[in-house]
Amino acid sequence: MRKMNTELAAKLAQFPLFTGQSPEMLDKIAAVAQLRRYQRGQSVFCEGDAGNGFYMVSKGRVKIFKLSSEGKEQILHVFGPGEPFGEVAVFEGRSFPASAEAMEAMEAVFIGRADFIELIQKNPGLTLKMLSMLSLRLRIFAHLIEDLSLKDVPSRLARYLLFAVEKQKNSQKIELDITRGQLASLLGTIPETLSRIFSRFQANGVLITNGNEVTIQDIPMLEAIAEGSAKL
Repeated sequence: MRKMNTELAAKLAQFPLFTGQSPEMLDKIAAVAQLRRYQRGQSVFCEGDAGNGFYMVSKGRVKIFKLSSEGKEQILHVFGPGEPFGEVAVFEGRSFPASAEAMEAMEAVFIGRADFIELIQKNPGLTLKMLSMLSLRLRIFAHLIEDLSLKDVPSRLARYLLFAVEKQKNSQKIELDITRGQLASLLGTIPETLSRIFSRFQANGVLITNGNEVTIQDIPMLEAIAEGSAKL
């Protein structure tokens, strides 16, 4: 058991939420954490399930989504290694507002709500880090709502690509970590429309695509499209 906790503590040290924590604190967190594994397509939780804790991706990716009454899927977020999800449950103690599903073989660390609340009461620094992550999440979600309600699909795609550039340390060569179908769902469109827009961007010298690799050639134009001040 001690070896297992030591290995889990080492994993926890890699998560941004727990960077800078002492070995003693990491051991305490590991003592109440659980390592859970999921297969591709396996549900982590469903909308309406009791929000009894939160998760952090250790390996693989998870999608957070909602289903319409007609069964149409709207992807809200895609999270990868080091990123938490389901954390609203920690503060609200209510049901999960959306569903989560493993996009590939995935490993996640789960911490129960009661255990985490006890931890943050003894270490307020964890609260500040969690609030910082939630603030970033809220900003991204606000952009998503704005895009889906006010912007056309080319603008949504342009904003997504700019965010990917920022996330991948401002590299103009980015790797799409989701399929075109999943990206279409995230942007509130269909794959055929998305493919046409990618082709239009490429024809106008904005970018070059090679499978899942996208090389941005004209950042200013992409920014103008995202803002709605330029059309192609």
